Amino acid sequence: MDKYLIVNCDDFGQSGAANEAIMHLLEEEKVSSATIMPPATAFEEAAAWCHKRQAANIGLHLTFTSEYDALPWSSLTGDASLQDADGRMPATIEAFERLSDPKAVVREMRAQFEAVKQAGVKISHADNHMGSLYGLATGRSYLPQVLWQCSRRRLPFRLFRWIDPRDKFLASIPGAEQALRKVVTLADALGVPIPDYLLSHSYGVEEGETYDRFKQMMLAKVYDLPDGVSETYIHPAVEDARLSSLVPSWEKRVWEYKLMQGDDFAYALRDAGVTLTTYDYVRKHRIKPRLKSAAQLVGKLISKK
Repeated sequence: MDKYLIVNCDDFGQSGAANEAIMHLLEEEKVSSATIMPPATAFEEAAAWCHKRQAANIGLHLTFTSEYDALPWSSLTGDASLQDADGRMPATIEAFERLSDPKAVVREMRAQFEAVKQAGVKISHADNHMGSLYGLATGRSYLPQVLWQCSRRRLPFRLFRWIDPRDKFLASIPGAEQALRKVVTLADALGVPIPDYLLSHSYGVEEGETYDRFKQMMLAKVYDLPDGVSETYIHPAVEDARLSSLVPSWEKRVWEYKLMQGDDFAYALRDAGVTLTTYDYVRKHRIKPRLKSAAQLVGKLISKK
């Protein structure tokens, strides 16, 4: 079976420094895609660039959290359950899960889809900033709602059909396999294409980690890639003196940009026989028969009674 990899740049629109790096990687076709954040401070710059170039492979990075004091942003709808008294979205996914009103979340989803449309950006897929819709903190998941929004728009969504046991983070989540089976069945029933695997890595610099160690870890993932379609995500950015002093993960963002600019990652792809692909491939080749999937979903619901 062939091996395909999607390398997605998250946080497009987060800042000018992030935009500069992501635009460069997209122009050079070093990465597969990027996902854009309508509530973020540099969204307009990112959207204008996409519209001017009619950029392909731009997704929507559904955003419900604002984790850094240096880069605060508000919800598009202004709902009180989605932001604090100062108009800032919650800093953590736990706060979002505990405080958010479900109807307000759906309205905000729609507003963010509409924002990219009004900006003239045609999106190829959707994903979620910080995993705030997955119920990771309290179990309060908004995945059914976001899958419905993607189904209506015939868009793939960042999920994964299986967990690679070599992925330490995902494999360590209690009950992840059981929960995943249910949401994958729902995605299939709604006709939402998803990749086969998601490959995670540490967001910030781990203790004792150097750029060379980080690079070797990323290259090893390429050589150990499972069969099928896998996705990994990065948050590339250029050096920025102000943000590097205020955002703890900034050094890792610069590392990710450096890795994608160099030749080693592209060589590893060729050497390992891995094809760099996009969500267009997922849309065409990873959609399941809806009738069969719906029957499986009904069966699971009945078995719970």
